[in-house]
Amino acid sequence: MDVKSAFLYGTIEEEVYVSQPLGFVDPEFLEKFYKVGKTLYGLHQAPKAWYETLSTYLLDNGFYRGQIDKTLFIKRVKGDILLVQVYVDDIIFGSTKKSLCTDFEQIMHKRFQMISIGEITFFLGFQVKQKEDGIFISQDKYVGEILKKFGFSSIKTASTLIETNKALTKDEDGKDVDIHLYRSMIRSLMYLTSSRPDIMFLVCACLRFQVQPKVSHLNAVKRIFRYLKGRHKLGFWYPRDSPFILEAFSDSDYTGASLDRKSTTGGCQFRGSRLISWQCKKQTVVANSTTEAEYIAASHCYGQVLWIQNQMLDYGYNFMQTMIHVENESAICVVKNPVYHSKTKHIEIRHHFIRDSYEKK
Repeated sequence: MDVKSAFLYGTIEEEVYVSQPLGFVDPEFLEKFYKVGKTLYGLHQAPKAWYETLSTYLLDNGFYRGQIDKTLFIKRVKGDILLVQVYVDDIIFGSTKKSLCTDFEQIMHKRFQMISIGEITFFLGFQVKQKEDGIFISQDKYVGEILKKFGFSSIKTASTLIETNKALTKDEDGKDVDIHLYRSMIRSLMYLTSSRPDIMFLVCACLRFQVQPKVSHLNAVKRIFRYLKGRHKLGFWYPRDSPFILEAFSDSDYTGASLDRKSTTGGCQFRGSRLISWQCKKQTVVANSTTEAEYIAASHCYGQVLWIQNQMLDYGYNFMQTMIHVENESAICVVKNPVYHSKTKHIEIRHHFIRDSYEKK
């Protein structure tokens, strides 16, 4: 064995190499660390090796990889389509023709030792109920788990997320709270925002105070849990019969942040009546006007729309003519009319790409 190769698998071996001359290193000690380092290295590489093996097998069986999502594999047979989504060692697949799903199970069993659990009902904390007229997705089981975890199972419910006209501030004179508890509650709520856009804005607001949380901040987080206690079964309903069009909505809370007077960008994208994506993010600079705040919000919204458009191309749908609804007339004029460029030089250049896209239709 090349002794120096033992120092390539982790920091422990490197520390030994630095602290002791090579002639004084115990060979048995070095051999043990070599084996441990090699094993750990193998574990880190296992997911990559599994994905390469699986993707190669799927590509050899008539699938092609998505251009945007590299874990999506697609197979077309005449007018039907089979979609295979890979997440680590789990696979979700569906098709417009049931026989394609059956054939896919058979080819997978030939190569891998896998178990088919049938129709999807639960995945990554999401509950999926498939009905004849649509699909309902929720996280009510997860809500029950976090309520029990933090001792909120028997508390009174709240009808609103936050008290009216009571903005969150630094509250420097307030009493400190357990930072680990506060961060744990925030992390639990952040995962829930993947299916609950109604709590996203306030959860993100509470997230800004996790460095030094106070009692007032903890009370705000507790109120979110009280709100969830009374509305734990809310979720997404995706009806089967709905217009198959893509449209987006953009908005901005002008100087809504009480700490630094920055605006908050909001946006959501629908496919027919189905909500498929949403955003809530504080802008990086203080907007000088509502026009600027709304224009930057529209730009962020368009960035998400662009991603969805390219993603849908993998499924065979072209949504390049997408309507984005912006409520500010001045922001719309800035997008359409290049003459306004002289009046918008204070807006960062990176946000002007929405104007170029508008001109290119």
